[in-house]
Amino acid sequence: MLDSKTAAIVNKARAGELLNKNEMASLFEIDLFSPESYYIQSAAREISTKLSNNRAEIHSHIGVNLGLCTHNCKWCSFAAVNRVFPKASILPMEEIIRRARKFEKDGANAIYLVTTGMFPHKRLVDTIREVRKNLQPDTVLVANADDFTLEDAQAFKDAGLNGVYHAVRFREGIESTIPVEKRFATMQAAHEAGLTLGTCVEPVGPEHSTEELVEATIIARECGAVFSGTMRRIPVPGTEIGNRGMVTEARLAHLNAVIRLSTPHEILGMCWHEPSTIGPMVGANIMWAETGSSPRDIHEDCEFTRGRTIAELRQMYWEAGWDVLEGPSRIWNSEPSTGKLHPKNMRQQKIS
Repeated sequence: MLDSKTAAIVNKARAGELLNKNEMASLFEIDLFSPESYYIQSAAREISTKLSNNRAEIHSHIGVNLGLCTHNCKWCSFAAVNRVFPKASILPMEEIIRRARKFEKDGANAIYLVTTGMFPHKRLVDTIREVRKNLQPDTVLVANADDFTLEDAQAFKDAGLNGVYHAVRFREGIESTIPVEKRFATMQAAHEAGLTLGTCVEPVGPEHSTEELVEATIIARECGAVFSGTMRRIPVPGTEIGNRGMVTEARLAHLNAVIRLSTPHEILGMCWHEPSTIGPMVGANIMWAETGSSPRDIHEDCEFTRGRTIAELRQMYWEAGWDVLEGPSRIWNSEPSTGKLHPKNMRQQKIS
């Protein structure tokens, strides 16, 4: 028989009520492969299907550059301490444009320009401007880049950017050199400049505690983003963090479902990375096709290794019973959830 306490929490989330910390923790700690876990996953799929009219989205990643990054996020293949890419390189502008136009032609709902923490903001502005000139006016263009100021954010917006992906990652400032407050300040700058924000709970490893999962989920749901979700950490071979291993997709499916139940219904998007059929089965409606450099790969172009194509993602969604949205992203064009706070005040948030 289904545990009545779990059923009550799940039904509260189904009704659109916000779960508190204790309720979230209770769901995160449910045993995998239990009836309760499958009940949670089924409810997450039900909510996502309803919110997005069963239309999933395919977003695209263009890794613009690679090289050693002194921010030293230890889970990242670009971290200087990991010594994976000692030689820096940048895709030529014409190649970035070619890949962006191909993604657009193939049906990507949003195109992301992804750079390392060492990529100059001025050069990113120039890249945004040139790529935007070569895309349809309504194509959604997003950046995943280093932390930035309000002045930078306004320059990105003026160059033609629609939004940014930015996250407070697990053990930020401990296993990276980036203070958590700097991440929040960047999110605030994006909001003030009129850039839409996307985020998720990442990069999940087997060592992360329930308390850490709850905190990351609260940040993701209350920072004013249009999507949340989760990404598992891909080990960089031969590193201390890499030796910790990674969570299974079965575990990630449970986590993603709990995150969906813990996230306001105003937030339409729920992402899953790296792509597979399991994510959409439990309610993920955003996955990424990838080309160029990737912080999860030790090869220079993930298109030929870990990356998946738009056609492959369409097939995954089909296998999981989803339709794929045609045209510009509905999620990136949605109204963000305001949450209970602005990013600059997040550290003071108290949730019962």
